[in-house]
Amino acid sequence: MSYQAAKWLKHGHRRGWATLVPKMAHSSKVLIGTAGFSYKDWEGIVYPPGLKKRQHPLQFLSQYFDCCEINTSFYGHIQPRTAKQWCEFVQEVNPNFEFTAKLFRSFTHAPGSVLQSTSAATLNPLQEDEVKAKAGLDALAEREKLGALLIQFPISFKNTDDNQDYLQSLVERFREYPLVIEVRHSTWNIPEVLAQFSAQNVAFCNIDQPMLGRALRATEYATSSIAYVRLHGRNYKEWFQSDNRDDRYNYLYKPEQLQPWKEKIERLAEKAEKTFAVTNNHYKGKAAVNALELKQMLSGRKVRAPETLVEHYPELKEFVQD
Repeated sequence: MSYQAAKWLKHGHRRGWATLVPKMAHSSKVLIGTAGFSYKDWEGIVYPPGLKKRQHPLQFLSQYFDCCEINTSFYGHIQPRTAKQWCEFVQEVNPNFEFTAKLFRSFTHAPGSVLQSTSAATLNPLQEDEVKAKAGLDALAEREKLGALLIQFPISFKNTDDNQDYLQSLVERFREYPLVIEVRHSTWNIPEVLAQFSAQNVAFCNIDQPMLGRALRATEYATSSIAYVRLHGRNYKEWFQSDNRDDRYNYLYKPEQLQPWKEKIERLAEKAEKTFAVTNNHYKGKAAVNALELKQMLSGRKVRAPETLVEHYPELKEFVQD
């Protein structure tokens, strides 16, 4: 076991619901970034034309953001050599930059999850998936760049006895990493679940999503030494109906919609040692826009931004340095 993993285990002691996480105002920090970095429709918008010929996108992003949530790990395992390179890229530009990573989809989404519900009965990850997933995660953790492992379930994964047992089994299998659980169905939003997460030092993911059916409403929970926020956008029309999955993330938050989340993040940061705020509305760089706006709102200082992004989204000008 790596030194970093051992350190996480040491601090992952059981806590009661009443105590939750002690206030860490002086040492807490907030890291803001985007979900993913490799999108074709970011070329010429987030990234200057031809950037990849000159610089890796992560080196470019780390000039402006504090973290990046790796989403490719959901679709395929991170290769240790690739993880090492990513760490080296961001270390050169921003030594304080951290990654979070999604757990591989076989653990959290039923095969063909678009057509069938996800539950313990429809999930059967292979042993080799655990081995391969941990190889990539360890490569990040050994370089002290893995801020959290995100275990993300779809809205069809409801709070049942069998699903609780399955979730507990995942926590046990991956507890050497700082864990964040994202559930989207409102049945999980009960004190018993929060108490269990707190006792195991597992973060409850606070999300913003379209309020359709039994979707989980916006929460503000710090059940771990880390707190986590994910903003998915509010594209009600395209969330379940679109043939193109990218369409659901075609949403740009207005500053007045971000303000309540800015206040939530500030309160979460008073309870957690580290707070991640990740924007997932990635379509045509909108996640980068809103992440920069949040960063300015939280710091009270104007921020740096890619020139091409400001050109495409002139509303950013009031948030960025001249």
